[in-house]
Amino acid sequence: MSVLVQATDLEAGYRFPVVGPLSFSVSEGEVVGLWGANGAGKSTLLNAIGGSARVFAGELRRAPGLRVGYQEQQPVRLPQMPLKGSELLHYAGADEAPVPQRLRPWLDQRIDRLSGGQFQLLSTWAVLAARADLVILDEPTNNLDPAGEEILVEILRTEVGRRAVLVVSHERGFLDASCTRLIGIA
Repeated sequence: MSVLVQATDLEAGYRFPVVGPLSFSVSEGEVVGLWGANGAGKSTLLNAIGGSARVFAGELRRAPGLRVGYQEQQPVRLPQMPLKGSELLHYAGADEAPVPQRLRPWLDQRIDRLSGGQFQLLSTWAVLAARADLVILDEPTNNLDPAGEEILVEILRTEVGRRAVLVVSHERGFLDASCTRLIGIA
């Protein structure tokens, strides 16, 4: 497995460091959980990996040509755009991958008529199914009830060995159930 992201004594933030120093790596085929309390700097770390937060100290290396897929904590759903679920996947570049059975009923529904959890799961699948080497999911359990979390765990388990996924959550049980390993941020 090749390393896609390598951090060594990384300190990151915006005007000043808010997370670190941290050392870790993420390799192909891993589903890595990033765990910590709210405000610990998990999203800032993701933004540093994505290039929108500043690295103050240490080193952050990305594999050459690394393609990153990213889902924010609250995916954008515009009610003025009456897209069907299948169209959302098409425009995200995710329409070639086989959709998990439990998500298929939503493909013919307008996304503005889906529940918050249904939209969250479909949006998460759209990012996972698109062509990326590393998929970053920031608090993907937002809007999910326990049944939705179970579906997401099933989906993430199918990603093991396929591509690298970095999942951020403050829900330790969810991360334990869905990830191959955890990185803790204090």
